[in-house]
Amino acid sequence: MAETQSPFESTQRGLRTATAGSHRLRYGVAVVLCVVAAAFAWPWVRVNVQALAVLDRIADRAVPVPIGWIASGPVMTSEIMLPLASGSVRARLYTPVHHPHAPAIMVIHGVQYLGIDEPRLVAFAAAMSACGLRVLTPELPDIKDYHVGAHSIASIGDAAMWLDHQNEDRPVGVMGLSFSGSLSLLAAAEPKYGPDIRFVVAAGSEAEMSRVANYYITGKDPRPDGSVEVLPPHEYGALVLEYTNLQDFVLAPDLDAVRRVLREHLYEDVSAERAALAKLTPTQAAEAKLLMDTTSPITRRELAESNALHLDAMAGVSPQGHLAKLTAAVYLLHGEADNVIPSAETLWLEREIPRQDMKAVLISPVISHLDLGDKGPTFEDQWRLVHFFAGILRAAETR
Repeated sequence: MAETQSPFESTQRGLRTATAGSHRLRYGVAVVLCVVAAAFAWPWVRVNVQALAVLDRIADRAVPVPIGWIASGPVMTSEIMLPLASGSVRARLYTPVHHPHAPAIMVIHGVQYLGIDEPRLVAFAAAMSACGLRVLTPELPDIKDYHVGAHSIASIGDAAMWLDHQNEDRPVGVMGLSFSGSLSLLAAAEPKYGPDIRFVVAAGSEAEMSRVANYYITGKDPRPDGSVEVLPPHEYGALVLEYTNLQDFVLAPDLDAVRRVLREHLYEDVSAERAALAKLTPTQAAEAKLLMDTTSPITRRELAESNALHLDAMAGVSPQGHLAKLTAAVYLLHGEADNVIPSAETLWLEREIPRQDMKAVLISPVISHLDLGDKGPTFEDQWRLVHFFAGILRAAETR
């Protein structure tokens, strides 16, 4: 005899079947939603992981194996001469091998004798390119030889124009380090170059050169809120000013001999510095000794007198009061304990940037001037720096 089911049993089985189907459906929907969420979240995850890898590489730290693959694409490096209207300059182009037409960004070296060969700059440019960007590092002769002048503004703008054309006439990003960040902002504010520059990153840069020059004498830099940043200045800043305007400090017959000493000191060539010192007359040796002692009251008085003679020139390389025509997006980064250019300068820069162009500002204890440290910063500090660099990567990738 056929087994019969009561209406109740039939209903229960139907409910179980329906429930099982419903579970499968909900599971399927959940999987789809997870996949969709992952797909939407992946670009955010990717740039943050790449930013972490970039920071590890420029700090000369080993990149964790699980994330290394995402920022380790092969890179081709090319040495080129840029035929700029402001004068041809040497440059290096880093290109992702598998993405020869990748979005482009330009990185401008700071006031440093190694120029585009400075190891941290090389590591940074290569790491950025390994993440899928074309990176151009032009070498600015004046900046390389410790002269911060208006001519470099044109060189930065002309180089951005050249890279724009290489980038299928798409505006490019410019990252300027130290004093070059301020010059990059000034280039972006020029109507001639503005259309070629989509965003500017100013790292460890000043708003007003004369205020920074005074900091080298006093160790104090006022903030916009009326408070004062107090930090003993590094000798480097005062030495650069002395080297730039050496005629204000030594007798005319002694200029060349003393300049060689100061140049070798800035170029960190100890043996060459000793050799140059050995050739000095007693008078020249006394002048050189005084210049090297940047904390001497006499040297500081002479610095103040020299600064007063060059206020117009310093104003010409200062963003403060000159960014009204800026249309590029701006990212500002500064080391909290920077004693070459005080972090108060980034607070002044923030006030200068048109509100609609100001994208991100970070004053971080993780970095000093342009160096990354290993001690002290919290996880939150580290995360903020990673997130800041991730924003730069996102901006650079946007066409």
